[in-house]
Parts: sequence; C-alpha cells; structure tokens
Amino acid sequence: MKVRSKAVRSGLWYEALSRAERAILDLTIKCVEKVRSPILTKAITRILGKIMKTLEKSFLEKAQEIGSDLAQRLSKVAEKWGNKNAPNWKNDKKFINFLGATALNT
Repeated sequence: MKVRSKAVRSGLWYEALSRAERAILDLTIKCVEKVRSPILTKAITRILGKIMKTLEKSFLEKAQEIGSDLAQRLSKVAEKWGNKNAPNWKNDKKFINFLGATALNT
C-alpha cells in the first residue's frame, strides 16, 4: 500500500504500469490480507520492482538536474574566489549527484 501511495503521488501509477498491473495490485490490496499463492507473489514482486525502479530513476534524474545547476553556480563562485579546480566541478557527476540529492532531501 505504501509503494502504491508513492506511485500515485508521483504520477507514476498510470505512466509506469499497465491497466492489468494496476488491477492486480488494487485487487490484492482490497481482497487479500496475506498472499499465499507463489504465482501472485511473483507477479506482485515484479510489479513492485517496476514501480521502485521507476521511482529511483525519477529521483536520480531530478537530483542530476538540480545538482547540475547548483554545480554550475558553485563553480563560478569558487572560480572567482581563486580556486583553480573549480571549473572541473561543473562536470563532476558525483559532485552533481551529491548536490542534487542533498537539495532534494532538504
């Protein structure tokens, strides 16, 4: 139910899942307290994995977008202050991801 809520809030519920996949999850949540069928367990695991992968990808893309902008600005400021390595910051993927993730988590 938590993953479903996240997917609906982020708009991925209708983008990432087919109508059948949404129906399987909705009916399972409404009708079953504990999943006993190995076939249903496999289907739900695959669908939830698909949602989680899409959610992670979405977060990383947002982090890179925000982080890239921040890295550009920080690089310019540090370069004006005399830091010789500052021009390399705007192309450093790890630095960009760090800035973006930090910004998204605050």
